[in-house]
Amino acid sequence: MNKKNLSASLAGDISLGGELSVHRLGFGAMRLTGEGIWGLPKDRKGALAVLRRAVELDVNFIDTADSYGPYVSEELIAEALFPYPAGLVIATKGGWNRPGPNQWTHDATPAHLRKAVEGSLKRLRVNRIDVYQLHIPDPVVSFEASMETLAQLRNEGKIRLIGLSNVTQEHIERARKIVPIVSVQNRYSFADREWDYVVTYCERNGIGFIPWFPLGAGKVAGDLLERIARAHQATPMQVALAWLLRRSPIMLPIPGTSSIEHLEQNVAAASLRLRDEEYQKLFAVPAMVASR
Repeated sequence: MNKKNLSASLAGDISLGGELSVHRLGFGAMRLTGEGIWGLPKDRKGALAVLRRAVELDVNFIDTADSYGPYVSEELIAEALFPYPAGLVIATKGGWNRPGPNQWTHDATPAHLRKAVEGSLKRLRVNRIDVYQLHIPDPVVSFEASMETLAQLRNEGKIRLIGLSNVTQEHIERARKIVPIVSVQNRYSFADREWDYVVTYCERNGIGFIPWFPLGAGKVAGDLLERIARAHQATPMQVALAWLLRRSPIMLPIPGTSSIEHLEQNVAAASLRLRDEEYQKLFAVPAMVASR
């Protein structure tokens, strides 16, 4: 890995809502918290160093949520990076409660979302959140009511752009009748393509797609993934990220880590180019699994 050529800018750019341009390799800040995505990290200085190194590597899109910690991830971002460098976009999310480690409960009521946005504004030390995402639709709350609340907060100037997470195409279409949607964040990888049709929809409508869990069911690829990685003197994660970047121009991967070494490895994927046959073989992995 040549550290001189390490830059998230090598992944190219994506425009969010025609307003914000970011490099197509971002950083997910969930894993900077304690075990179970709960509490403070064991190595606070290390977590802060990772965030600062990400910006040094030209990462200008950081994704977080008020439920990561809870609150810890947002607080660390502000501690490490405020005052924020020009062009840095911070996206956060709301709609979960956190009763304990590895525990998540729905709450996308209008009152909770309004309180969540106000809390994120304070923790991130900003007057307006760049991208605010509904973390997940609440099964016992009107989806329209949740989206109308975010639209109101946008009209009040507290949110600039609105995104969705863990949604179907139907959710996106319903949301777009209320407010413009600039991004969708769903689980997705070369081996886990349940949301392929959502990627296609987003591409058709100029909506950014933010895949989480980029290795997904990568273990099922076994030797194939290892062979491709060896051929490029790369890691399996780098190959998985390179595949995502090639999959669509609206793809915005956000690999997360609490390690500077792993961060640098992930950013190195921005310059990795898979050959056509390698891309197609990985594309075929879900079909291979289904036929077993």
